[in-house]
Amino acid sequence: MKNIIECENLCKKYKETEALKNVSLTVPCDGGIVGLLGSNGSGKTTLIKILTGLLTPSSGTVRVDEKEIGVQTKAVVSYLSDAHSLNDGFTILQQLDYFCDFFNDFDRKKAEGMLADLGLKQKQKIKTLSKGMKEKLALALTLSRNAKLFILDEPIAGVDPAARDYILSTILSHKSREATMLISTHLISEIEHYFDYVIFLKQGEVVLSGKAEEIREREQKSIDALFREVFKWTVC
Repeated sequence: MKNIIECENLCKKYKETEALKNVSLTVPCDGGIVGLLGSNGSGKTTLIKILTGLLTPSSGTVRVDEKEIGVQTKAVVSYLSDAHSLNDGFTILQQLDYFCDFFNDFDRKKAEGMLADLGLKQKQKIKTLSKGMKEKLALALTLSRNAKLFILDEPIAGVDPAARDYILSTILSHKSREATMLISTHLISEIEHYFDYVIFLKQGEVVLSGKAEEIREREQKSIDALFREVFKWTVC
């Protein structure tokens, strides 16, 4: 089976700080949902930014869809950052136009259907939307690409429980069977039952990775309980 993500001895240094230390891992191309878990400062966002081509590693190798990070990998990755990149000066219609121009795989009809379900009007200015509605808009745009790998960085953080439920149901109902999804989150208990695989990062190192169900059976505890045990001395 092909791997959608391959990292070998991946390192990233910021001056004296090692954000990633010899990270080696693989994620198969089987349409699974992967939980990328760790406390603040564990290296999750650094790893995500390397996978999306926003950062360059200090050493080691990383491949997405069996290719080195570059134009070809950016074309198959759809990324939702923890700080959305919507243009507040745009209307929703203009934001749709921008995605159509920028991403060849953007499915406008799919996006328009999701926005209609949200009750969003295309003439609305993005700056007039609430934080929760902006989160939903950004998610709808991200999920409307026909990508091979979706990377969602804290997609349910900072929104109310009702919005979280909507976001999670949207993610699951609009994810294609073929696409792999990597989700970074602190809210493990609310989403762990969707995980097919998990990766625990602690102080820049992989301390645990594998199939979620196998880990639960081996450890005789939930992923959330195991996370709390591994990170009990770390402030999240």
